[in-house]
Amino acid sequence: MASEVAHKAWWQIFEVVFGIPFLVAIALQVAMPLSIPFGALAPIAVAGGGVLVIAGVALVILARRQLARHGQPIDPGRPTDQLVTTGVFSISRNPLYLGGICAWVGIALALDLPWMLLLLLPALVGCHAILVAPEERYLAAKFGEAYRAYTAAVHRWLGRARRAP
Repeated sequence: MASEVAHKAWWQIFEVVFGIPFLVAIALQVAMPLSIPFGALAPIAVAGGGVLVIAGVALVILARRQLARHGQPIDPGRPTDQLVTTGVFSISRNPLYLGGICAWVGIALALDLPWMLLLLLPALVGCHAILVAPEERYLAAKFGEAYRAYTAAVHRWLGRARRAP
């Protein structure tokens, strides 16, 4: 029997899983300042970071709109009754998380915050263990073959599976 929701604890949300490492990174930057040696490439890093922030925010907005269009909750602590596979969900099974990660990396590059880049790995591990894996189990149990077909067609983070020739 499928669980009623993917997450049961208040802290099992993106804002906590990435927020704690974000705050630790800021504290470390204040306590032990580091700088990325961009040199002459600094303007490119700032511009690239800005593009990543904009792309990340756009992904989040598009994903939230797609979920709303289908009447599905954004909060993984609420049950879903429909598998959304259209819009940005047709190119990423996790566009909300992907958008947040793009914004995170963009902020780190644009503001020269190397501690954020260093703490990205533990944040990603936490994201997978605390957010993605339980959601995948929940959706597989709830939607069965339809979810398995979706996972075969759309990559977890970005892209569609190649079709056999």
